[in-house]
Amino acid sequence: MEGKLIDQARQAGRALVINGQSSGAKLPESDREDMEVFLEKINQLLPVLGVELLVIATGKAKTDTEREMLYCEIKGLKARGHLAPNGFLVLKGSQAVLNERASSQKYPWPLNMRQRLKDEGILSVNADHLVFTRDEEFSSPSAAAAVIHGGHANGLTAWKNKNGKTLKDIEGN
Repeated sequence: MEGKLIDQARQAGRALVINGQSSGAKLPESDREDMEVFLEKINQLLPVLGVELLVIATGKAKTDTEREMLYCEIKGLKARGHLAPNGFLVLKGSQAVLNERASSQKYPWPLNMRQRLKDEGILSVNADHLVFTRDEEFSSPSAAAAVIHGGHANGLTAWKNKNGKTLKDIEGN
């Protein structure tokens, strides 16, 4: 079961998995069936508890709002993304500020998130800014905007469509 969970976590792409355990264990057929039942229950229960570690990070958008391309701009830098079934997806090539805001020291979760993305190679330094090296899903538009802005940001007002309409206004309709 451990090997199967590790494989699912790798496929989901939500965490850096360093455990190399494989799922090659040979169990009797009755035990394998029991393990499949447990695995199914784990996959049902974790998302209900808010743990989406095993849920594939990028999925098909389900509504027109989820498909609409949104833009976040700060200091001449541009990021692109859209709502996703599990949060907000920032697209590869999007830009973020290089330096964090001084005000973010009081509540450092955006700093920690940016550092994790840098450590995993998802955010890369490019001259005077950071660039997303792959699509990255965040739990909310505000979490995505905070990483891009280098500190706390309201995703409902930071993300706008091509006509300048904020996500807040789009969702209000």
